[in-house]
Formats: sequence, structure tokens, C-alpha cells
Amino acid sequence: MNYDILLAPVITEKSQSLAADNVYVFKVLKSANKTQIKQVIEKKFGVKVASVNTLNVATKKRRVGKYSGRTNAYKKAYVKLMEGSKIEF
Repeated sequence: MNYDILLAPVITEKSQSLAADNVYVFKVLKSANKTQIKQVIEKKFGVKVASVNTLNVATKKRRVGKYSGRTNAYKKAYVKLMEGSKIEF
């Protein structure tokens, strides 16, 4: 099992409010699919996953002084757990 699929949990105000509804948000590899994400979450955290929704986050223009550039694009996964399952960070 390749645990490198999960890059990091996304800790934002929105993701914390979703955690109350048993939905957790992770930054994942762009090449990962929903089935792989589900298997890794279940093995790594020992929980049961109900569903996985993914989305590709586009780049944004950013500027620092006279230098302009773009942020990195990444894939985000919304993982809904079965009732009674919980992930602690």
C-alpha cells in the first residue's frame, strides 16, 4: 500500500466545520484516484470510508513586490466516513 498518496490534511475553517459532519479534507497526489484514496485512508487510520469526492484546485496568480507568479495546482479529496468513525490529527 502506497501511503505517499496522502500529502497533507487541509486545515482550514471550512474543513474544520466539515469535520463535525464526519467529512475530512486531504491534499493528495494528482495521479491518485478515488479507489486508491479510499484504500489508503482505511488502512492508515483504521476507519471505514463511505465516499470520496475529489477536485483539482487550479493555480492562482500571486504577486510579491514586482515579481509575479502562480501558486501550485493540486488535487483535494473530501473523504466522508461511516457513522462512528473518526480521524484525530
